[in-house]
Amino acid sequence: MSSPAPVHHLDIGIGGIHVRLRTTSPEFIGLMQARFRGFTGDVDAPDHVFDVEIVPVDYAEDEALDGISTEVRVLRDGPRWRLLCGDFDATWTPGTGRGTVRLHPSPYSLDSVLRILHTVLLAGQGGMLMHASSVVLDGRAYLFTGVSESGKTTISRLAPPDAHVLTDEMSFIRLEDGAYYAYGTPFAGELATPGENLRAPLAAIHLLAKGADNRIEPMGPAEAVRTVMANVLYFARDDALTAQVFDNAIALAAAVPVRRLTFFPDARVWDLFGTTP
Repeated sequence: MSSPAPVHHLDIGIGGIHVRLRTTSPEFIGLMQARFRGFTGDVDAPDHVFDVEIVPVDYAEDEALDGISTEVRVLRDGPRWRLLCGDFDATWTPGTGRGTVRLHPSPYSLDSVLRILHTVLLAGQGGMLMHASSVVLDGRAYLFTGVSESGKTTISRLAPPDAHVLTDEMSFIRLEDGAYYAYGTPFAGELATPGENLRAPLAAIHLLAKGADNRIEPMGPAEAVRTVMANVLYFARDDALTAQVFDNAIALAAAVPVRRLTFFPDARVWDLFGTTP
């Protein structure tokens, strides 16, 4: 009888939440180490553990690609969550911190699973993932959100040399001891590089628009909440958690300034952040 294949593991830590992947595929572990560089490292007690089964797919075949659905479904069945898309099928029980995932051997499949997992976790903790870039300057984090092509990556690229880019794609916000913090994430957009793995208190959120000059304008409370809600990453079909997400958006917009930032795409826009309280 042949011996069972050895199990390999990789710990991925994002926003202080550590997820351990267990699999018999060392090749998959190698792929994930490269994809999540800067966010891996062994921990004694991971928060969540997923047993990973690799489902091969021939990406060279057009028929195989055409058959992969892009619809994401996130459902709760009692204490267990089910995360589904065409290239992955995961189950996870928060109370035990254990889960399983069947996925294609692609970094992007696991990327999606981790994003969805964190949206559920953060919603229950008063935080969220937002479609936003985030940059730390002088020890404070600034978020920049908006529709596609509004300039999230551009403003990150224009940041001063002494700034730290947390992400140009997906901002990670946690509520800790009554204050909001932004964390670096490996979820990259056009910059195609992970953010820096650090945290900073969240100073402000900005809704971006490109214009002929640079100016920051305040928002009223209702518009601020709408801006946050419109850019929260959230997939779950669950009434209780949906209500929690809405409450989180209201609380965030009440605690952190939400502003409109019109900017001309050059480095002078960052001069505003030395003068705006």
